[in-house]
Amino acid sequence: MQKKDLSLLILILVVGAVVAFINPRFLLVGNLSNTANQVGMFGIFSIAEAFVIIVGGIELAVGSVIALLGVLFIDLIVNRDVDWVAALLLIIAGGVAIGTVHGLLTTKMRIQPFVVTLCGLLIYRGAARYYTEDATAGFGYGASFPTLEWLAAGRTNVLGFPLPHSVVALAIVAGIAWLVLHRSVYGRYFYAVGKNEEAARYSGIRSDRVVIAAYVICGGLTALAAILIAMYTRSISPAVHGSFYELYAIAAAVLGGCSLRGGEGSIIGVVLGTVLLQVLQNLVNLLGIPSSLNFAVMGTVILIGVLADQYFVQRRKRAPSARGQASSEAAPASLDGVSAE
Repeated sequence: MQKKDLSLLILILVVGAVVAFINPRFLLVGNLSNTANQVGMFGIFSIAEAFVIIVGGIELAVGSVIALLGVLFIDLIVNRDVDWVAALLLIIAGGVAIGTVHGLLTTKMRIQPFVVTLCGLLIYRGAARYYTEDATAGFGYGASFPTLEWLAAGRTNVLGFPLPHSVVALAIVAGIAWLVLHRSVYGRYFYAVGKNEEAARYSGIRSDRVVIAAYVICGGLTALAAILIAMYTRSISPAVHGSFYELYAIAAAVLGGCSLRGGEGSIIGVVLGTVLLQVLQNLVNLLGIPSSLNFAVMGTVILIGVLADQYFVQRRKRAPSARGQASSEAAPASLDGVSAE
């Protein structure tokens, strides 16, 4: 665990203790289980966002993709009588396709990631509303998928605690992502490209493929999150479903140590960032603070994260110059000592 991750973990424990002191209902098993469920679902697409941020990109279409793919998934299994396994694979393939398109437009067409994904945000939201004719998509009366519902939205009793399966899914995704980023050569390519794409290209790394891979991973994981969220809510209003989820993802990634410049970040940090955000949101709910302030909290969190990143960058730049100045001052003193002898 990195120092940043350890500091974030301590912050979460402190905030959790403060929340529990202010409102003891925070420690109720039901509340903790519901918060864990939110962490599981939000953590998956936050990790997806982190992959793109690490390579120096941005993905603003997360919420709209979740809305579109969620609508399509419900329609496939409820109205089209598609087997839920086949529907799940189709939706994940759709997310991968969306990620591939974003990656290709960013690398081959040299369009700014902000522009590509902003256009995607509008296109996918509009497509979701058009597909349902702006109506709510959901399960009809009597529609039931016991196995799917248990896997996606069920909970298993672990030592008296109802553990949401979304947390299990997050643990699996985080474990695989951690191995890819922190224990593989290909993971080093992600950081190298994010740090300096031109230098990475000169060193023999096919940077375009790495960037496309980041968007593909992001699309696939976002599709998985879309399925979990659809099964949790059981109904989707395409006009608002998933709204501002990209802000949650970016905020969690930034809190977790991902630099918006690229080349930095850890999976453990992103998961901890998601936990902190959900604890803060739970605090807002328990204190009866208007939910509209959630967006103010998100904006504040992102701003603090960017300011902290700027501070550490400036500090790292000053450190080498300070060491160089200290060594240059020490050199004449040693020479004087030699001549004195």
